[in-house]
Amino acid sequence: MTDVMSQPSTTTQPFVSKWASRYRGATVEDLDPPPALSLTPSDPISLALLSAFERDYTHLTIVSSSNRALLGYISIPHLQSLLESGKCKPEDEIRTAMIRFQRKGARYTVITMNTPLEELEGFFEGKDNGGQKQDFAVITDSGRRFVLGVATRGDLEEFVKRRPA
Repeated sequence: MTDVMSQPSTTTQPFVSKWASRYRGATVEDLDPPPALSLTPSDPISLALLSAFERDYTHLTIVSSSNRALLGYISIPHLQSLLESGKCKPEDEIRTAMIRFQRKGARYTVITMNTPLEELEGFFEGKDNGGQKQDFAVITDSGRRFVLGVATRGDLEEFVKRRPA
């Protein structure tokens, strides 16, 4: 699943990749994303912060403890603002601060290791989700059964910087 909800497109202009000449057939796998770190809704917020800081991650996936189904994610910058404002505490469960994916009636863009980088860029730019830009994508297997990693806009930008023109 990767994924943020797709909405009917309201833009009239087709998406044009600004870095297509740098991709040259590259896929998400070429970004060499680190393995996903998934926590459960009952884990404490302090564990999410510690785990993210140890690995320098900005987003963590949240999965069911019973069947490992992807339930949502936690954005570390958002979590920090919730903590600073007193809306949650480090000992609270992640479920109090996580962002849940909508299950019913939602259509998701599937991002796999084989997804071309042009498609990933289009996803980040909101090509298939009503122009709603995304900061990260959950990378799954093609059957959407396993979370393999997370790719961010920053990962894509770093790839382009390293790739000669």
